[in-house]
Amino acid sequence: MKKEYRIKKSQEIDRVFKAKKRIGNVYFVIYQYYNKETVSFRVALSIGRKYGNAVSRNKIKRQVRSILHENMNLLKKLDYVIVIKPDAKNLSFDEIKNMIINMLEKEVKK
Repeated sequence: MKKEYRIKKSQEIDRVFKAKKRIGNVYFVIYQYYNKETVSFRVALSIGRKYGNAVSRNKIKRQVRSILHENMNLLKKLDYVIVIKPDAKNLSFDEIKNMIINMLEKEVKK
């Protein structure tokens, strides 16, 4: 993913969390925030150490980024923070893809 599609500053990530507009399941939580300043969508990924070692954490982050890159048309002009939970370790790539796409298609009600 290009740098213009990433959220890097911790202040911006905190703002997305404080908006409390989220959708999730046992494996992932997607937080959304409408930012007037952005021209396109922006994404940040969050994953804890309980998931596994650095290699496994980086692998799932690469997988999620590629899923988002393939499905850019589903992403609205919002800021997203995707939290990956430790239980997602047992999922295959296709299961991860289906879950993330289903969550992005749903509207956040709030």
